[in-house]
Amino acid sequence: MDDLSISSKIAAKGMKAQATRLRVISENLANAESTAETPGGQPYRRKLVTFRNALDRELEADTVKVKKIFPDMTNLPSKYDPTHPGANEGGYVLTPNVNPLIEMMDMREAQRAYEANMNVISTSRQMVSKTLELLK
Repeated sequence: MDDLSISSKIAAKGMKAQATRLRVISENLANAESTAETPGGQPYRRKLVTFRNALDRELEADTVKVKKIFPDMTNLPSKYDPTHPGANEGGYVLTPNVNPLIEMMDMREAQRAYEANMNVISTSRQMVSKTLELLK
């Protein structure tokens, strides 16, 4: 297997990992206002994605994979809304621990990493194409 093919396959694995991260961030944003409908119920909890190195024996190279998707166990904020169906006896409702600004920054970072991997694939293809032109 040539180096260009290897770099493209490694980049594709990076794109797959970042696509998973983007999906989880989108889910977080979609549920940023999802509260419990019953008193004492739990609202949506932000999810986090971690990555790990994974040896790809076929490529003989380290690649990236999603290690785990897990809930963010930070404290859930509460707000005073005694009319909400999920309010406790004191009138407070637990709200999701999703900060849309942080999610948007994470989304931008994941998008840039995805694009960087896409550029590796594009550049590899261009190099192969130019090499073939030179060999004609």
